[in-house]
Amino acid sequence: MPILPKERDPRLTTIRRGGSLTDDHHRLLADWALLCAEHVLPLFQDGQPGDSRPRDAIDAGRAWIRGELSMMESRQTAFQANAAARGLPDPAKFAALSAGQAAAVPHVAAHELGAAAYAIRAAGASAAADGAARARATEREWQRAQLPA
Repeated sequence: MPILPKERDPRLTTIRRGGSLTDDHHRLLADWALLCAEHVLPLFQDGQPGDSRPRDAIDAGRAWIRGELSMMESRQTAFQANAAARGLPDPAKFAALSAGQAAAVPHVAAHELGAAAYAIRAAGASAAADGAARARATEREWQRAQLPA
């Protein structure tokens, strides 16, 4: 099941690519995606304390925001975070995938939606079956509260 829609929203496409997204707003979206990924990162780190790839991806996304890393360098760490997800239980897997999506926002802004969606899936997967829906809703509410004006 794909996380991102096939058709890109022009509001999530940079001006350079024919959309309406400014560089400042692109950085705001990246920061929000990184917050979403970081919020669930402990679900990965608790079971994989020696694997820094998702954390490295989040750090790379922040470095891109500060202008210290190129889009391609941040995107490379996204691949590494995604690789870290392979074969893991769902909470850890989705947390790593959230970090990967967040680190890919510099490449395609719409990945911020993927970072948020995977974080919601991670939260739901970490709860008991009868509390999964509430965990997802709580995560979604937290994410909304972090959205920049």
